[in-house]
Amino acid sequence: MSFRLPPLNALRVFEAAGRHLSFTRAAEELNVTQAAVSHQIKTLETWLRVPLFKRLNRALMLTEPGQRYLPNVRDALETLESATSSVMQAEENNNLTVSVLPSFAAKWLVPRLYRFRELRPDIDVRISAEDHYVDFNKDDFDLALRFGDGDWPAWNVERLMTQDFFPVCSPRLANEGPHPLKIPADLKHHTLLHEEAVQSWRMWLMAAGLDDIDSTRGPWFSHALFVIQAACDSQGVALGGTPLVDDDLAAGRLVKPFDLTLPSAWAYYFVCPKPAATRPSITAFRDWLMVEAERDELRRL
Repeated sequence: MSFRLPPLNALRVFEAAGRHLSFTRAAEELNVTQAAVSHQIKTLETWLRVPLFKRLNRALMLTEPGQRYLPNVRDALETLESATSSVMQAEENNNLTVSVLPSFAAKWLVPRLYRFRELRPDIDVRISAEDHYVDFNKDDFDLALRFGDGDWPAWNVERLMTQDFFPVCSPRLANEGPHPLKIPADLKHHTLLHEEAVQSWRMWLMAAGLDDIDSTRGPWFSHALFVIQAACDSQGVALGGTPLVDDDLAAGRLVKPFDLTLPSAWAYYFVCPKPAATRPSITAFRDWLMVEAERDELRRL
């Protein structure tokens, strides 16, 4: 039997663009440029010899052929994903490759991973520390632990834990020296530690009613892991976030000198391809993660 099928990648792009009615949103979801989305749509329209979208000044609409084509393409892609998942489950070798942010891996996941090995010694977990969001369509990962807003409609997404921000420092810095940290205003005598691309100090200082402290002064680090380590070493005061500072607080390496806490709009999420969400090894790892997250939440109460 001979089939004439358009390029699969163009169909994936069309489905995302048609669902969002936005080339920009489709590009964000697929982790490609908007120009790449436009190119794939043009390729598909040329192959089909019909226009699929009406490009207006500030809007994007499906043409009548596009409206008829979209649900069929979506059904076909879902069928293909389901069939692929079925084959993968049948051939599963109990290896899990996990993409995770470096700081979350070092400060939360890795210190707890031995408990999963004790629970499921038959599953080998391979941790890959990544600063960027993986694309499951291109990268060879089974699942990811992401920090963000959770708006990734192409994948199976489950919230793992929220994050709160508050100042942390070493016990020595908090209690010794000429300027112990008794009230938030005492921060003017101390070094502030920062994570690049995260400017939460400004928000916390505003919430504390402090407008006479420069929220940008002090050293900056590429990862929260380094910020936390500098705080443990009494190099300054960090704006720590749960769950990254939980273990250091519990061990007494860090203290929380003030009660004021700010909730983050973002959270940590368990993310995997939708067809893979029912794989036994992925289900086992997800269930273990949820138990660990709940344990930590109860410890904070």
